[in-house]
Amino acid sequence: MNTPSAPLPGGTWTLGDLTVTRFGYGAMQLAGPGVMGPPADRDGALAVLREAAGLGITHIDTAGVYGPRITNRLIREALHPYPGTLHIVTKAGAVRDRQGGWPPARRPEDLRRAVHENLEDLGLDALDVVNLRLGDAQGPRPGSLAEPFETLAELQRQGLIRHLGVSNATAEQVAEAQTIAPIVCVQNMYNLAHRHDDELIDDLAGQGIAYVPFFPLGGFSPLQSSVLSAVAARLEASPMSVALAWLLRRSPNILLIPGTSSVAHLRENVTGAGIPLPDEELAELDKIGR
Repeated sequence: MNTPSAPLPGGTWTLGDLTVTRFGYGAMQLAGPGVMGPPADRDGALAVLREAAGLGITHIDTAGVYGPRITNRLIREALHPYPGTLHIVTKAGAVRDRQGGWPPARRPEDLRRAVHENLEDLGLDALDVVNLRLGDAQGPRPGSLAEPFETLAELQRQGLIRHLGVSNATAEQVAEAQTIAPIVCVQNMYNLAHRHDDELIDDLAGQGIAYVPFFPLGGFSPLQSSVLSAVAARLEASPMSVALAWLLRRSPNILLIPGTSSVAHLRENVTGAGIPLPDEELAELDKIGR
């Protein structure tokens, strides 16, 4: 692994008692096409994970359904035994069907199986953070999360999970989860063009809870904005770099997990997220999703 030559952009954040870099790595793209099956370039996937750790990234996001079970096994092969500073965040609450869909799997037996499979595939005795995945591929859906979240809370009491979070959740579900057990993060879709969680982000920041934006496959493809393109051109940066940098500026509790299967692209993302955004450009960008 490389020795980090400079601090990662954004500094660090604390998830409960775990300190992670705000610039993390999302491992979803390491599986095959459609997040199914093994990667076409297995050695390349392992190299990306080792480069992420070598760059000083201490927050890796994954899920047992990536592959399924492929990505977690790649993480274990590349990085186990894990440094004490490296923290892996995973998810439970969905499975994969033969058509490549993501049907929900939130019954108690589904969640217990998912947690044990994550433990086995990652080679861990306890998972640092488990997010309960809610909603569906179209986004959050209203409804109580009490039964599945109580199941994860029981697994936490058993010592199999250190910290809990929710993913693809409404603000009401976030609040309901907090009546059952403390949460350390919320992982929802959010970017410059999709600002529906602005109020939630600010509320979580006040509570010291992280917000982790994820993006559809294709990354920031919905952001084909003339404003974003113009700002990126003036800063001599890519639109993706500007969008990542904006997220780090948006709120100190935002943690980034951009994914890639390329070492070069990983390095580009790290560099890009660290570009300075002058106040004038920041004000322009703030208007895109409003």
